[in-house]
Amino acid sequence: MLLWSNALRRNEVSLLNVGDFKPSSGHLWVTGKGHNEKQAVDLSPKTIEAMCEWLESRGSRGITYDAPLFIALDSKSAGCRLSGDGIYKIVRRYCKLAGISKPMSPHRIRHSSITTALDKSQGNVRKVQKLSRHKNLNTLMIYDDNRSQDQLELSELLESDF
Repeated sequence: MLLWSNALRRNEVSLLNVGDFKPSSGHLWVTGKGHNEKQAVDLSPKTIEAMCEWLESRGSRGITYDAPLFIALDSKSAGCRLSGDGIYKIVRRYCKLAGISKPMSPHRIRHSSITTALDKSQGNVRKVQKLSRHKNLNTLMIYDDNRSQDQLELSELLESDF
């Protein structure tokens, strides 16, 4: 849900600590790419609920403010911080199990999330920039250019002059 609904990067998810999650205010404090300070990301009620369920199933004994929010559950590294590579492997595995034939990755989920947000907001790049946390609007424009057939539409309009 964090990769899709909040368009988080896998490293942003991996670096989260228990204290970064504030369910009462609906915020998650994320260290974004190229940032030294954490910034607040607003969470939807469904995401808050899912994260609370995760923490509850994990058990709260011995969990400190600076403990990793997401931990590995495999026998080899159980209890250790879930790495970016671990997140990548989870995404690949569950997408295959879901019958998705295209090789998936956390970044593809983020990319699809941003593109879908552009579609659903009728191309409002300013709003989607807040979701994606891209510093440079030009980076976001790549997603916008890839989502539509603007060039073809304009070519057809120009062709109608002949």
